[in-house]
Amino acid sequence: MADPQPRLSVSLALLLALATLWGASYTFLKIGVATIPPITLIAARTLMAGMLILLVLRLRGLRLPTDRRNLGRFMVQACLNSVVPFVLVAWGTRYVDAGLATILNSLTPVFAFLINWGITRHETVTGIKAFGVAAGLLGICLVVGPAALGGASQELTAQLAIVLAAIAYGAAVTFGRTFRELDPMMPAAGSLLFGAVILAPFSLVLDRPWTLEPSSASLAALLALSVFSTALAFVLYFTLLKRLGSVGTTAQAYLRVPIGVGIGMLVLGETPQPSAWVGLAFVVVSVVAMTLPSRRRA
Repeated sequence: MADPQPRLSVSLALLLALATLWGASYTFLKIGVATIPPITLIAARTLMAGMLILLVLRLRGLRLPTDRRNLGRFMVQACLNSVVPFVLVAWGTRYVDAGLATILNSLTPVFAFLINWGITRHETVTGIKAFGVAAGLLGICLVVGPAALGGASQELTAQLAIVLAAIAYGAAVTFGRTFRELDPMMPAAGSLLFGAVILAPFSLVLDRPWTLEPSSASLAALLALSVFSTALAFVLYFTLLKRLGSVGTTAQAYLRVPIGVGIGMLVLGETPQPSAWVGLAFVVVSVVAMTLPSRRRA
C-alpha cells in the first residue's frame, strides 16, 4: 500500500504555493498599475489567464458550453468575479499598500456569509460565524480607521473600493453555486474570457493602449499576475479541491493574508502601521472562523 504521507506533503506544498501565488498578486498589481492603467491591466490579465485555462480544458478533452443559459451565467460571473473586483483592487493599489489591499480583500468569506444569510437565506447564524463576522468588521475598521480619521482622501476611497471588491467576490461565491453541473474550471475560464470581452472596449476607448509606455517591471508584473497568480493559481486551486476537499483547501484563505503582507514588505519595502497589524490579526481570526467546517454531518 502506498504511503499517504508523501502525497499529503505534496498537497501541503501545493496549498502553500497557492497561498503564495494569490498573496503575491497584490504586489504584482501594485507594480503593474505604476505604468499600466487598471482597466487595460485587468483586460490583459483576464484575456491571458482565460486563454491559458481554456487550453488546460482542451488538454483535458473538455469544451466550454456555448448555449444561451451558460453564456449568460458566464457574463454575470465575469462581472462579479473578474471585472468589478479586479478593476477595483487594481485601482485601489495605486493609492494603498499591497499589504493593506491583501488584508482588506481577504474578507470574502464574511461577505459571502452575509449575502447567503441576508439575501439567499442559505446560511444560519451560529456563534462562531457571528464571532467571525464581528472580528472581520473590526479588522476592517482598524485598517481603514487611520485614513477615515484623516477625513475624505484618495487613500480612504481606495480602501473602500477594495472592501467593495471583497463584497463582489462574496456575491460571486454565492452565484457560483449555480455552476454545480459544470466542471469547476469551466466557470473560471468563462468568467475570465467574458471579463476580457467586457473590458477590452473600455481599454481601447479610455486608455488607448497603443499610446502607453509601460515599464519592463510593469510588463513583468502583468505576465506574472496573469500566468502565475491567475491561471496557474486556478489550476492549483481545482487540483487541491480534488486532493484535500473544499474544507482543506480553504486554508489558503488565511495563509495568503500574512504571506501577502510579507511579500509587500520584502519586495516593495512596505511598513504596515501598528493598527494594520492588529487589523490583520482580527482578519485572520475572522477568516478562520468563517471557513471552519460545520460539525453537523449526515
